Amino acid sequence: MEITVTKSADVGQKYRPTDSELGFGRYTTDHMFFMDFNREKGWHDARIEPYGNLKLDPTAMVLHYNQEVFEGLKAYHLMDGGIGLFRPEKNVERMNVSARRMVMPEVEPELFLRAIKQLVLLERDWVPTSEGTSLYIRPTMIATEPALGVRPSDEYLLYIILCPVGAYYPEGFNPTRIYVSDLHVRAVQGGVGEAKTSGNYGATLLVSQQAVSSGYTQVLWLDAKERRYVEEVGTSNIFFLIKDELVTPPLGGTILAGVTRDSVLQLGLHWGLQVSERPVSIEEVVDGCKRGTLKEMFATGTAAVISPVGEIHYKGEDFSVADGKTGELSQRLYDEITGIQYGRKEDPFGWRYRIA
Repeated sequence: MEITVTKSADVGQKYRPTDSELGFGRYTTDHMFFMDFNREKGWHDARIEPYGNLKLDPTAMVLHYNQEVFEGLKAYHLMDGGIGLFRPEKNVERMNVSARRMVMPEVEPELFLRAIKQLVLLERDWVPTSEGTSLYIRPTMIATEPALGVRPSDEYLLYIILCPVGAYYPEGFNPTRIYVSDLHVRAVQGGVGEAKTSGNYGATLLVSQQAVSSGYTQVLWLDAKERRYVEEVGTSNIFFLIKDELVTPPLGGTILAGVTRDSVLQLGLHWGLQVSERPVSIEEVVDGCKRGTLKEMFATGTAAVISPVGEIHYKGEDFSVADGKTGELSQRLYDEITGIQYGRKEDPFGWRYRIA
């Protein structure tokens, strides 16, 4: 399928923030990608057009039944002046997994990657160049059929937008304070916790708001059945360095399969660490804080890459993680992954996907 391009007549008119102004998700570029789907034609009419509002019927099924999936990845300004992506095929794969779970059409990976590449290259002047900045890529698929009635839609829209971004957390790469929720849960076995769909995030807003208002950065979620086993933290996966074991909870239908999570697991094995995917109880975490056997705790995700945790709050009490300092492994992983992303380090895994 060819991708048609209609360039904006207003290129250069949008406000271009300096790298220090960026924040996360506040600005968008001049163009976006669109592609339509219906049951008769399949995916069709792939196009890049000027950035603008979506037009939806008030009965569009996404507005009523949450048929929506999305992804998040980044384009990086490489040290030699080129542009690279980081393992984009994993994001495409995960979006198709999410689409299957939400009974939505999959997108052919080669076309998906070509759309991302073509859009980013058109907007390459928007890729920021300062340390820690990038161009965030947000593909989204929504059900657009105008109809009421609980069933899968017959029509969908895939669109991709781009946002120049800086650090995700105000703390930057500094230890965060995490609130452990044992009252509310993010996902349940048999639900859609492993899909990157909007309902998963809307359900977390209440507790997240309460945590932030109390001075915490994110929420650490426990399993829905026993409210005992750690699952995810906010928008990220979670890791623990317990004695000499690097541990993360196993995927089991309630945890998002993070691309950075997989990268950390592969790096840990490559470096000869003892790496485990096993259940981790909140009691083990608290005991590790008290005894000093929990040497490090960090979150992983596309937005922040590695986010060290310096303190957790559980059942009315705060527990310090390794004296609230950034651990050596957290720093090493951050340096290694960002080094590959920005072209500063060798890429033994073939993760860097150069597009220019």
